[in-house]
Amino acid sequence: MVKNVETKALFSVRTDYLAPLFEGKTYPWEILPEIKDYAKKLVEEGIEGFTEFAPGVLVGKNVKIYPTATIEAPCILGDNTEVRPGAFIRGNVITGKDCVIGNSSELKNAVLLEHVQVPHYNYVGDSVLGNGAHMGAGSICSNLKSDGKNVVIHGDQDYETGLRKIGGILADGADIGCGSVVNPGTVVGKNTSVYPLTPLRGVYPENCIVKSADNVVERK
Repeated sequence: MVKNVETKALFSVRTDYLAPLFEGKTYPWEILPEIKDYAKKLVEEGIEGFTEFAPGVLVGKNVKIYPTATIEAPCILGDNTEVRPGAFIRGNVITGKDCVIGNSSELKNAVLLEHVQVPHYNYVGDSVLGNGAHMGAGSICSNLKSDGKNVVIHGDQDYETGLRKIGGILADGADIGCGSVVNPGTVVGKNTSVYPLTPLRGVYPENCIVKSADNVVERK
């Protein structure tokens, strides 16, 4: 099973205002240092059909934000996105359309493509989540190693990222089970599902089921 880590193998970018952020990036973690400035640029230039919800926060059509949610700039929320009670968006977050940021979930420096769900008690820091990616209740993207050293992506080879903080790279259709921990720099391939309570580390192939860290089977 091939452990793909290249951007083009993990994501299909259909959102116009997100496409430039992905262009020219061989690996998706190369996006992370650029999110802040790119989000600021989008806010300054504006996006057709978007309105300013608060200073530095742009929202598309039919976006629903509950009163107890906290959103820090810069932030862009795509059409039909829902931000539920108690959610905390700490800035540098850009989503495509039809996303759910759930109750008591926290996001910072992250990109969510379309139809992404982080609906219940999730932490998503320094991460890229693909179209249709889903995180079960209580699953988190841990973004900092306990020793504070730069994150190395362990796939078919080791990739030195030069970055101290990388959370999860979840490809299109990735589904993370409840209570799972996506350890720093983990890459989950397209349409791969993960059983609940699984600690993830390294790179997982596409179209698989991860039953445990050392038990990965192809999806039939």
